[in-house]
Amino acid sequence: MLVTLEGIDGTGKSTLLMALREKLADLEPVFTREPGATWVGESVRRAIAEQIDPITEATLFVADHAAHLATVVRPALRDNKLVISDRYSDSRFAYQSVTLEGVIPEPEGWLRAMHNGWSIVPDKTFLLAIPVDDALERLAEKSGREHFERREILEKVQDRYLAFARAEPGRFVVVDALMEKEELAGFVADAIRQMVAHGRKQKRK
Repeated sequence: MLVTLEGIDGTGKSTLLMALREKLADLEPVFTREPGATWVGESVRRAIAEQIDPITEATLFVADHAAHLATVVRPALRDNKLVISDRYSDSRFAYQSVTLEGVIPEPEGWLRAMHNGWSIVPDKTFLLAIPVDDALERLAEKSGREHFERREILEKVQDRYLAFARAEPGRFVVVDALMEKEELAGFVADAIRQMVAHGRKQKRK
């Protein structure tokens, strides 16, 4: 089972992931992230830092996704492991479709086409939603902010995320990221446990 955590910068995904490590330890999930789980992620981080050509940046993200699937996600799923990823392909469709505006026509369609036929759609995606002002307030405490972390970009990215959730209500669970950290982590952990239990029950039939 593949579960992903999505949302704009400043929603608290990393904090949630740390809490889930503790709350779901007995399930022995594989925790991972995009970019960063593979050596390709290092190139992506460098591309972000140097703010290079947006097409180069986007294709590096796709390459990292492919390496992530090959070396982490697919092997874990073959072993019937629960995989929880901090960001996944939806981040690409949301963020890079914004950074590619005016560079190529229909950037989201172009990005989705690059994933067709080989990527894996998550079983469930928890989308952390937050007012952009609150996200920016949280990001103000962060040093070395990235070019994605600007109001105009974050507003467009969150709009895209919410559009994805409306288009796939069976996969997305929209979560209020302003909830208390413990409450938020408990909600997501309980939902994942229910999914795992349901999956095991289905296999026994």
